[in-house]
Amino acid sequence: MAAKPIFIGGTGSHVGKSWVTAALCRYLYRMGHRVAPFKAQNMSNNSAVCPEGGEIGRAQAAQAEACGIEPHTDMNPILLKPTGTFGSQVVLNGHPWKTLGARDYFSHFDFFLEGVLDAYGRLSEKYDFVIIEGAGSVTELNLRNFDLVNLGLAARLQAPCILVADIDRGGVFASVVGTFHLLDASEAPLVRSFLINRFRGDRTLFSDGVPILEEKTGKPCLGVFPFLDDVHLDPEDSVSLEDRADPPCAAASELHGQSRVAIVRFPHISNFTDFRLLPDAVYVTEPTRERFDTIILPGTKSTIEDLLWLRATGLEQWLKDQFTAGSSLIGVCGGFQMLGFRISDPYNVESAVREAPGLGFLRAETQLMKGKLTRNIVARTPSGLRFPAYEIHMGITTMKGQTKPFAILEDGTEDGVRTERVIGTYLHGALENRAVHEELLGHSVQQRSVPSKEAGYDRMA
Repeated sequence: MAAKPIFIGGTGSHVGKSWVTAALCRYLYRMGHRVAPFKAQNMSNNSAVCPEGGEIGRAQAAQAEACGIEPHTDMNPILLKPTGTFGSQVVLNGHPWKTLGARDYFSHFDFFLEGVLDAYGRLSEKYDFVIIEGAGSVTELNLRNFDLVNLGLAARLQAPCILVADIDRGGVFASVVGTFHLLDASEAPLVRSFLINRFRGDRTLFSDGVPILEEKTGKPCLGVFPFLDDVHLDPEDSVSLEDRADPPCAAASELHGQSRVAIVRFPHISNFTDFRLLPDAVYVTEPTRERFDTIILPGTKSTIEDLLWLRATGLEQWLKDQFTAGSSLIGVCGGFQMLGFRISDPYNVESAVREAPGLGFLRAETQLMKGKLTRNIVARTPSGLRFPAYEIHMGITTMKGQTKPFAILEDGTEDGVRTERVIGTYLHGALENRAVHEELLGHSVQQRSVPSKEAGYDRMA
């Protein structure tokens, strides 16, 4: 018997569709239903590796966790990973397919639609409910003829839709009423109801707002949901970083007794979920006078382009000055590659630049390859700390001379490098392990500052 679909659409981007999808997934799971998430097409450089090795958006992996199941590539059959110069890498059914610009992408619409419907069909055979997340606004009029992910998909699956609006950003009346006004005759019957998300303070203050919206739309409001700033879902993209209110770094370190940490926010930053245990870290995009104990170079989808950006902004010299003054450096994936003395891209897999000198903090050389390594692993640090992690990269890094590894994998393979004040690794998720985090940064993680994911899913439900 086919699953019952429920479609979660939005009045715009970043209104909380992923949050509502995860909350509904957890709600149904706790009621005893078999439930799975689905997002046909996702654009994100925050990705996760499924047990079978395929790659999907990080938000869909988190939603699968909320359902109590393992993530699968059918939950996100198309993942677009922006690379900069060449457009986006298209990850199809978990594996890199081609790198395309926007116009070329739309020319493959029929092919992609077939793949999306096939993936949904496989999920539908296994579960009672499939909770489908849309992308951006459900009324992107200029993209209606190429709609793989919003009401065009909902219409094909006859999936009833809940519309999500974010009151925290303002303009909620215009966004809700305007969205219903723009629905065409085939779409309007699908959008059955709406909800107001991210309300701060006393919800009775909006008691008059609900009947006004119900009158003007002719649809019922499912509720006014609170802004929960202590519940977090792994974000899809770097838009969520714009909502951070970075504290003065000195004040943050005094509050928690932690070291001062900065994270370089690359233009093509990826998998910054690695740093969920660092809520007080400061993201930097330009040189600052503040001195840091540790500076992290995160993953990136376009390593050479972001390395050149680092130089153009003056951050390369800033890093060297910080290091001279005593800072430690940690590079993860693309950030690890930058710490070496050379990066080459002979096949132009990420950019038009074939080679660039690295930052020179490590005696390492990286060559980007056509094939991508995606896998979940278990590793241990040289001190014996065992932790789960995952790899998503297209490069091979060669170390020069004798070095101490960052970690040893279960098969005996060594990953990365450790020196006195420079660390490099390909292992995403290592810093999400509290013991590894504390070993590297030299301070304890405040349990109260980052609630567990399971507790967060239950609170959302």
